[in-house]
Amino acid sequence: MTGFAATGPHVLRRMNAAAVLGALREAPGGTGRVADLMGATGLSRPAVTRALNLLAEAAIVDFTEDTAARVGRPAVRARFRAERGHVAGIDVGPHKVLVMLADLAGTVRAQRRVSVPRGLDGGSLADLLRTALIEAAGAAGVVPEELWAVGVGTPGVVDRERGEVVLAPSIPGWAGTSLLAELRAWLGCPVHIDNDVNLAVVAERWRGETSENLLFVQWGERIGSGIVIDGKPYRGAHSASGELGFLDLVTPIDAEAPHVADGLGSFERLVGAGAILRLAVERCGEELRRALTAGGDLAPLFAAAEAGDAAASGVVETIAARFARGLAAQLLVLDPGLVVVGGGVSRAGEPLFEAVRGHLRRMLLVPVELRVSALREEGVALGAVRMALDGAERRLSASLLS
Repeated sequence: MTGFAATGPHVLRRMNAAAVLGALREAPGGTGRVADLMGATGLSRPAVTRALNLLAEAAIVDFTEDTAARVGRPAVRARFRAERGHVAGIDVGPHKVLVMLADLAGTVRAQRRVSVPRGLDGGSLADLLRTALIEAAGAAGVVPEELWAVGVGTPGVVDRERGEVVLAPSIPGWAGTSLLAELRAWLGCPVHIDNDVNLAVVAERWRGETSENLLFVQWGERIGSGIVIDGKPYRGAHSASGELGFLDLVTPIDAEAPHVADGLGSFERLVGAGAILRLAVERCGEELRRALTAGGDLAPLFAAAEAGDAAASGVVETIAARFARGLAAQLLVLDPGLVVVGGGVSRAGEPLFEAVRGHLRRMLLVPVELRVSALREEGVALGAVRMALDGAERRLSASLLS
């Protein structure tokens, strides 16, 4: 009891400060009066006042007079100093690295996207990541060594506790790299890592959909899914749940699965962005083939389908049927109620997704709602920002009374 009496008040003040900070950060404009914060946290006026003073000492909060008050002495309004620090969210993929710099409110202040040259190994990719981070920080007017925390999203199986990429078939030499240790040594701040699709789900629940039961599908060259059950992310016993891209719908049961050097799973070779491009080049007319091969972008295919091109519409219908069949395998097991699709192929628009919905209706026992993510290709980096913000908040909370 003596030990609790000695430490209890300190712990309580820190918890109150964290609650007030959370309420202030979520308030419109990041500002609020004491009365507003009392209502949001359920704390008493003295408790809120002490918490605000503690946050002010840490330079996280400042105060202004509420000039809108018409009668009596102006009320004091507290402001969350989001500019006090910055975090970075990084999306690492086999084809691109996307870095976002955000303030402590999660507002993105700068971003840098760089393409990954074909055949780049894990060590060279780490160098590219560091360069992109330096450039993004410079655009935001931030010194990288002043970041409060960094989040990294990567394809493959990730051991979050050890901070290691265990398996990454799409990036040769990426698994087992000492990237996180090197970043921590360089930046001097917490660096966290997670599977890219899991982070896309984090972003979706932060800035997009809030359904308690959700299946998120990241559809690009690679295909993966993130699962939310009763409001909680499901990762599986080995953090390997949701690897939809490796679902095999085509290999006969008595045949040996073919070995491929590109690390793509069977479903990815069937409906991934590369597979869609190859099918379109094979089936479409010469003019559309030239447009597709010139830049490797699928946009001309979907635009042609929407305009009524029969060959393009046929490709879209084929891909929709294939994708729906693989997706149905997950939906029949999970029954999530809501499916959100992000990633590069999510830009295809209604011709593709209305066809997917049509096929799903014939394959499922109960209806499912399918939406396209508003975050599109930025979901992973935004989820990494959210993970970094959580790390920064823990660091701040621990330092309030140190």
